[in-house]
Amino acid sequence: MRLAFSISGHRDAASAVAVARLAEDAGFDTVWITEDYCERGAFALAGAIAAVTGRIRVGIGVVNPWTRHPALIAMELAALEEISGGRAILGLGASNSRWMTDQLGIPFDRPIGRLAEAVDVVRAMMTGERVDHRGEHFRVSAGLSFTPPRRTPPIVLGVKGPRALALAAERADGLLLSILSSAPYVSSVRERVGAGVELAAYVGLSVGEDARAARDRLRPMVATYLGVHGDHEITRTAGLDAGLCAAFREGWLSDAPRTDLVDDALLDLFAAAGTAADAAASLGRLAAAGLDVAVVRDDPDTDPGRLMHAAVLATGEDRVRKL
Repeated sequence: MRLAFSISGHRDAASAVAVARLAEDAGFDTVWITEDYCERGAFALAGAIAAVTGRIRVGIGVVNPWTRHPALIAMELAALEEISGGRAILGLGASNSRWMTDQLGIPFDRPIGRLAEAVDVVRAMMTGERVDHRGEHFRVSAGLSFTPPRRTPPIVLGVKGPRALALAAERADGLLLSILSSAPYVSSVRERVGAGVELAAYVGLSVGEDARAARDRLRPMVATYLGVHGDHEITRTAGLDAGLCAAFREGWLSDAPRTDLVDDALLDLFAAAGTAADAAASLGRLAAAGLDVAVVRDDPDTDPGRLMHAAVLATGEDRVRKL
């Protein structure tokens, strides 16, 4: 299993670039730039990172076809491909009504259909040829004014519902799974999408000699995202009952995450926390379930070098360099 690093949108631009260079020095496969609203723009950060790195892949993880028209996404992706010398990965997601409608006032309807069309339009435009597309969601009669370095850069989907997973199996090069993707959930997704789709997932990691302290650092995050997911396939596949899911959901909605409900068993299921051996066991279960890339979740309150070092040791990779 390969390692990637997700840069927090709470980092300022200079810090994000420094962390990306550190990840490249550590031998990580990919650095992912998130774009939650209203944090720093992913493409601007990705361009800055691509300009000062030479090997690591630069992933956009993820943007959506609501705030950006697919033609604009193709323009930005093509420019990032030029800056990076063909190291870009585009992550697309359907977003959600809370961000689009509640925060930004954008009508949110038929997200899977819109996402499918967006993938088709971006792929067509990246060929450098003129695109004539007449769909339910987008109409395009245009083409890029230049041919990108790669006509088929990888497109991955950051999705989690059954219909969206089926779309990914049909149209995408890979999947970027949500934080708290357990080994049973990864196994379920792998079975549905087949062996040819690269599976990556955000993973919460906390390692220390004091196992209790290391675990306690992740309990609030796990409680928060269990509330975000609620009673969902991600939690049901992992074995959580509806009552527990409801308690986590209620805590999140009331801005009081139920950290008290996150016991060690849940931590082992949804994160990699404790001693180095504990983390290695958790990552090993994900690899055995079919995960190709573990995307270590950035924590601005933790030294990124120590976090990367712990991840490298936990995966048993002999590539600890300048950390």
